[in-house]
Amino acid sequence: MTAGDRSLPTGTRRMDFTSVQGHQLAGLLTLPEREPTALAVFAHCFTCGKDSHAAARIARALAERGYGVLRFDVTGLGESQGEFAGTTFSCDVADLVGAADLLRRTHRAPALLVGHSLGGAAVLAAAQRIPEVSAVVTIGAPSDPAHVAHLLVDSLDELERTGSAAVTLGTRTFTISRALVEDLREQPQEQRIAGLDRALLVLHAPRDLIVGIDNARRIYDTARHPKSFVALDGADHLLSDRADAAYAAEVIAAWASRYVSPATGEAAAASPAADEGPAPEGVVVRSAPTGRYTQDVTMGRHALTADEPTSVGGDDAGPDPYDLLLAALGACTSMTLRMYADRKGLPLAGVEVALEHRRVHASDCESCETAATGMVDHIARTITLSGEGLTQADTARLLEIADRCPVHRTLTGQVHIDTRLA
Repeated sequence: MTAGDRSLPTGTRRMDFTSVQGHQLAGLLTLPEREPTALAVFAHCFTCGKDSHAAARIARALAERGYGVLRFDVTGLGESQGEFAGTTFSCDVADLVGAADLLRRTHRAPALLVGHSLGGAAVLAAAQRIPEVSAVVTIGAPSDPAHVAHLLVDSLDELERTGSAAVTLGTRTFTISRALVEDLREQPQEQRIAGLDRALLVLHAPRDLIVGIDNARRIYDTARHPKSFVALDGADHLLSDRADAAYAAEVIAAWASRYVSPATGEAAAASPAADEGPAPEGVVVRSAPTGRYTQDVTMGRHALTADEPTSVGGDDAGPDPYDLLLAALGACTSMTLRMYADRKGLPLAGVEVALEHRRVHASDCESCETAATGMVDHIARTITLSGEGLTQADTARLLEIADRCPVHRTLTGQVHIDTRLA
């Protein structure tokens, strides 16, 4: 670590560390004038660096709001050693973890990760490897690191033939390796986002021409609550306008204050991950910030997304309402059979319930008790039971019990829905 460099702005000090590949990485730690509310690590975009407009401006703006921010050049970029062509996304993620280790040794562990563009994908990948992190922010991030490959489409053939290729991005030329592209394609990013288990803020410019706004929707839809989305309206991908970077920093600082403690920078009591109180009751459905019909559904501590298929103008970001209805019936059916089998000591090993819903003419529904006119809702439920030792009498009784599951009774009974304005 090198500190006290006179060429650095007030409040910023040099912090170098060694990468997983053994190269010296150049880092800068920007600190507020007072004891920092929390420490953060900032990950820059694919071919940018710690001194890019977005990285430098957001670091300074966050410092003005009480946060300490460490940003660094990845291997082969800026002032860091090594060859850019010799690194991979996985190495960059490991170096993010290394930056957190450095802060842990010299100050305290970061509670916040902020990533811009591919750096956003990197912080999503690194978060679970830094246990002290309670909040993650992405800015113009791709939902899948392999998104970068579309920037290299003209060079993919050469990459396959020779193992490397010179690629011009913006006004600069970089040598890209086949190993980097293959590594980007192998990242299990969807599973990482779904299992993030940290508060997430997604910042994205609706008119981003480099990483489209659909990427923000996919990240948001995949993540579990608590999660937030803020549009950087009018900004470009690189946050070239100083006002856009300042606004992003202001939003990040205000949002993160809910999830990190002002005293220690560790997870705050307000964070749902640390909340031991009772889960909120009932089901709440809210229109999502992205998507025409997309809905965020919260059920106590659980969350999912509902949507309509693309065939009717939706984004297919989640199951449609009737799929959710069938899922409720199927889950209740399987649970009821399991409870009955356990109580009666039946050798039931597994249950599978397949369901389909459609509207049919009443005259075509043999089991419908309604008049043979008009249309009725018809649900076809097919149950598969497994278990050595199940007799024919056992399976027949279990099929009878299936009709007694509470959701089945609700659907076939008289239901009254009371609607009022909040």
